Amino acid sequence: MASLQDQLRGLVYSTEHGDTCPECRQPVDDCRCAELAEDARLASLDGIVRLRRETKGRKGKGVTLVEGVPLKADELKSLAKELKKRCGTGGALKDGVIEIQGDQRDVLKGELEKKGFKVKLAGG
Repeated sequence: MASLQDQLRGLVYSTEHGDTCPECRQPVDDCRCAELAEDARLASLDGIVRLRRETKGRKGKGVTLVEGVPLKADELKSLAKELKKRCGTGGALKDGVIEIQGDQRDVLKGELEKKGFKVKLAGG
């Protein structure tokens, strides 16, 4: 990572290219930082989908977290939509982790195993 001096002196906008990426200093249209981050996330996965229930930071409301799904971002978004529809609840996709409202571990385990994923229940 560049020093603070280099970050402050860097080119922010160019009339020739428009906005530039703060990470790679390339024009935003040519930037591949998001693709590289997605590839790194996929490479770090071990192929096991983990389901766990969590209430931390949600005022006692429980959610089921689906972590470690080896899919690209757009495929992960469509999978999250299918799972929310199957459970009949709401949810979200945050940083490659699918959050489904309520304790839906049994339903999600069956649904993900039908799709060919290896699933483990994690946590208590």
